[in-house]
Amino acid sequence: MKIAFVGKGGSGKTTLSSLFIRHLAASRVPVIAVDADINQHLGAALGLDEADASALPAMGAQLPLIKDYLRGSNPRIPSAESMIKTTPPGEGSRLLRVGEDNPVYDACVRTVELDAGAVRLMATGPFTESDLGVACYHSKVGAVELCLNHLVDGREEYVVVDMTAGSDSFASGMFTRFDMTFLVAEPTRKGVAVYRQYKEYARDFGVPLKVVGNKVQGPEDLAFLRDETGDDLLVAVGHSDWVRAMEKGRPARFAQLEEANRHALETLHHTADAAYGRRDWERYTRQMVHFHLKNAESWGNAKTGVDLAAQVDPAFVLSEGAATPQPA
Repeated sequence: MKIAFVGKGGSGKTTLSSLFIRHLAASRVPVIAVDADINQHLGAALGLDEADASALPAMGAQLPLIKDYLRGSNPRIPSAESMIKTTPPGEGSRLLRVGEDNPVYDACVRTVELDAGAVRLMATGPFTESDLGVACYHSKVGAVELCLNHLVDGREEYVVVDMTAGSDSFASGMFTRFDMTFLVAEPTRKGVAVYRQYKEYARDFGVPLKVVGNKVQGPEDLAFLRDETGDDLLVAVGHSDWVRAMEKGRPARFAQLEEANRHALETLHHTADAAYGRRDWERYTRQMVHFHLKNAESWGNAKTGVDLAAQVDPAFVLSEGAATPQPA
């Protein structure tokens, strides 16, 4: 299951995504965690110290390797240089699976040991000072989008992505790559304003969206969120001494997380799991192709010098049963 956490900056998006990841790990569910935020904080939220968090390999730096591996023997993609972030898989492409080992994971994944299980962590890499004025952050998350386009995952296999804050998540087609999107919203006018933006964008593409209220201090806060988000409000999370200790670098064992917050994480898990029954791989593939053709026309063809529409394999549908060639 592919799960996104989104929300405005400061909403607690990264904290809640890290708690959900910890919950899945404690449930012995295979998890790949992806930090796709412009501010790379997921590693620290999962307990890495500053040195280990900053030493995480940047997916963006491995883009040539990622492209070369994923294109496999696809005859529609003669070279890695002709691939862009939206290039869809086709016959002969190599696909990624959550529990396997492959050269992409070797280069980009680091295992994070938690007190209750372990997760595989990937990071886009920080937006550095050298990027200012010459690069767009969305080019960095292109490696994540390309991997999601080629990822096959099943029930009780999770890829959890901490997305960049605000409506920037909709600057690419990556927002359609998820089985469930959890929008973290504070009980404020700004918090629900971001929700309205997401709701409008997501509606046109059938993106499942649920609101997770955060920093809820009482019945008035909860009533405010219910009035503003209606049936989209799934659960609310209040103050957590466990989280406060974690943010100080002194977390207790995860089993000691407050009962109400553990229950909230269980609700997220059940909701994500229920989305499995609504999967539509044909629509997923169709939306992937839609954004690829859109990017090809707007900038991709000019950048690569080839007709990127020719990369689309009309007979291919990504699915759990899709075959992938073995590495040479």
